[in-house]
Amino acid sequence: MSGQGKKVVDVAFKAGKNIDWDGMAKLLVSEEARKEFATLRRAFDEVNTTLQTKFSQEPEPINWDYYRKNIGSRLVDMYKEAYESIEVPKFVDTVTPKYKPKFDELLVEFKEAEEKSFKESERLEKEIAEVQELKKKISTMTADEYFEKHPELKKKFDDEIRNDYWGY
Repeated sequence: MSGQGKKVVDVAFKAGKNIDWDGMAKLLVSEEARKEFATLRRAFDEVNTTLQTKFSQEPEPINWDYYRKNIGSRLVDMYKEAYESIEVPKFVDTVTPKYKPKFDELLVEFKEAEEKSFKESERLEKEIAEVQELKKKISTMTADEYFEKHPELKKKFDDEIRNDYWGY
C-alpha cells in the first residue's frame, strides 16, 4: 500500500483503539440515545474494518506473461506500457493545517466547559444533599436553628422588624 494510504489506515485504527465506547455509553440517559449510539458504533466499526481490510493491502501484481500467452503480446505490451505510465498523484493535505488550530481551540474550550460543568455538578450535589437534610429536619427545626444555617435571612428579617416594615 502507498505510504499516504497506509497512514490513513493507521490513524483510523489508532483512533478506534483510543475511543472509550463504554465510558461514553454510560453517559447516555435515554433509550433513543443508546440506540443512536449503537448505530454510530456499528458504522464506525464497519468503516474501520473496511479500511483495515480493503485499503491496507497492496494490490496483487499483474501477471503480464499470463495475458501475453492468452491474448497476444502486442496488445498486452500496449496495456502494460499504459499501466506503468499512470502516475497517481500524491495526496497533499491542505485542509488539516487550516482547521487544526480551530480544533485545538475547541478542545481547550471543551476542557474548560467540562471543568465548569464538573464544578457546577459538584455544587448542585451539595445543594441537593443540604435540601434533603433540611427536608428531614424541617418538621422539628426551630427558627433559631434555621437562621443559624441561613444568617442572611436572619439579617433581612431583623432589618425589616427594626425598620417597621411588615410586608404590607
